[in-house]
Amino acid sequence: MDAVEYKTIDEYIAGFPQNIQAILTKMRQSIKETAPDAKETIAYRMPTFRLNGNLVHFAAFANHIGFYPTPSGILAFEKDLAGYETSKGAIRFPLDKPIPYELVKKITKFRVNETSEKKAAI
Repeated sequence: MDAVEYKTIDEYIAGFPQNIQAILTKMRQSIKETAPDAKETIAYRMPTFRLNGNLVHFAAFANHIGFYPTPSGILAFEKDLAGYETSKGAIRFPLDKPIPYELVKKITKFRVNETSEKKAAI
């Protein structure tokens, strides 16, 4: 079965059931509020925000929402993420628990500062 190739975040969100659409929409809003200058795109078949490079990605799966703030975004919030499954560059927010949108905002803000510092160093 071929994976769907979405061209926009709106298309991506529309491809899910209503309850997942609501979560994805709130993830998108949380990121946009925190990084209003970031550009929306699809990368790696996921909604992506770019600001001086990739900022964060997110995606829906059968049992969780994946949030991808790069390894540095995970390391910086290791204590806050103790209750969640993480890997080198991914955080899994289970669908059977409330999504920590305020934590998503804090991590996104960290990434905005990090990518801005990288740009300033160039």
